[in-house]
Amino acid sequence: MDGDVPDPKGYDVHVGYTPTRTPQLEARPAPDGDDAEEPAPKPPVPRWKKLLFWGIGLAILAALIVGGVLYWLDARQYASTDDSYVEAYISQISPQIDGRVVKLAIDDFQHVKQGQVLLQLDPRDFQVKLDQARAQRAQGAAQLAQATAGLAQQQAAVDQAQANVRIAQADQAQAQSDLARYRSVGAQAVSRQQVDTASATNKSGLAKVDASRQAVLAAEANVEAQKAQIEAARASLAAADVAVANAELQLSYTTITAPRDGQAAKRTVNLGDYVKAGQSLLAVVGDDRWILANYKETQMAGLKVGQRVTMSVDACPDHELTGRVDSFQPGSGSVFSTLPPENATGNFVKVVQRIPVKITIADDDAVRCHLSPGMSVVPSVKVR
Repeated sequence: MDGDVPDPKGYDVHVGYTPTRTPQLEARPAPDGDDAEEPAPKPPVPRWKKLLFWGIGLAILAALIVGGVLYWLDARQYASTDDSYVEAYISQISPQIDGRVVKLAIDDFQHVKQGQVLLQLDPRDFQVKLDQARAQRAQGAAQLAQATAGLAQQQAAVDQAQANVRIAQADQAQAQSDLARYRSVGAQAVSRQQVDTASATNKSGLAKVDASRQAVLAAEANVEAQKAQIEAARASLAAADVAVANAELQLSYTTITAPRDGQAAKRTVNLGDYVKAGQSLLAVVGDDRWILANYKETQMAGLKVGQRVTMSVDACPDHELTGRVDSFQPGSGSVFSTLPPENATGNFVKVVQRIPVKITIADDDAVRCHLSPGMSVVPSVKVR
């Protein structure tokens, strides 16, 4: 066909003429939805693969079920609880007197022996009081010695008074004999004056006898008074001994020692601090370790004293501890709580109670795992 044919884009082209386009400038239209090339269909999964998949799944499920049943059959033979922890004796160290710390003999977490000095308070005031008490005791001892010597003197006075009585009695007997002889003879042989003199001498002898007897009574009374003074001196000496002992005791309180073998912990005192009586200074954690396991009351039927216990500790995952059931607390934990339950005064709700069980462990296991109070433990006891 001859002639010009209009181009759709507005260019005039001649029929029979094919324009040459530059490949770089040729634009390709984006394919429409209908014209887009559909993806090739995936090949079907082989039947053997489906069977293999389901077979593996069923095998895993069966293994899990069998393993769960076996685990349950084995676990039901053991009584175990995770409500367990390490326990130890912890001694809180407090002073019994007020004073200033002049010596601190330990460091943090240091191991100490029973009787080892932990710290020292200023002893000077208490040493002065002890010296005063000892001086008063020495004075009391001197008073007792003086009273004892006075008793010997008073006893000698009694002996002398008794001797004077015997002398007076002898003189009076002689005077009475003379008077009787003078009276027995006639008046021509003895004058009236001699008779009167003999009579006066006899009366004087009787008076001397009475006086010497009274002197004996007085001397004996002095002896009793002296004995009373001795008892008073002894009582004063005993009081002085008590004062000395008390002063020595107060002085001993200035030296604070460890009550048991263990490790120092929670130290709150420093050199130069002024501390009060009863103030908490530090704690000594004893070397002995045991496990306190709070078993449910429903687990107690199979537990007996002496049973072997295996334990796992978070602090020692690669080592299994062994021990023995030592004893049972005579009551549930709630009974000994600060506010024990009063079921009779309100609504009652039954809950499973827990009974603390003490489990002993070997010392070498405790040292190997560095067991400390409060660490979590999971004990297990075979009950069937």
